[in-house]
Amino acid sequence: MLWSGRIMSGLFAAFLLIASAAPKLVNARVATEPLAALGWPPAYAPMIGMVELACVILYLIPRTSIFGATLTMGLLGGAMATQIRVGNPLFSHILFSIYLGLFMWGGLWLRDPQVRAIFPWRRSMPEAA
Repeated sequence: MLWSGRIMSGLFAAFLLIASAAPKLVNARVATEPLAALGWPPAYAPMIGMVELACVILYLIPRTSIFGATLTMGLLGGAMATQIRVGNPLFSHILFSIYLGLFMWGGLWLRDPQVRAIFPWRRSMPEAA
């Protein structure tokens, strides 16, 4: 479970860094044009990229991983709200943040026993007393 969680967390972090944060940090057109289409000023790209980078770093450090995951969910929630506001398709755009969040939390759940204690996996419902 530990290695599966590390691999999932690493894939999530690599995706967020390579596909999202890095293009924003260098103010690449691949990042600024979609932001403009969503109604965000392209000048915000580096700042959003720095926030994404900070969230990923906090998520990857074991002592701050839950805090990083919580901050990342806030970031993903803002992205989802933007997609809703512009009326993009549900399953491909609006829910993409949920898909990423589930993958992120799944990796953390697999690698952190404290998270598993908070969110236990139950095979069946316990019988009523």
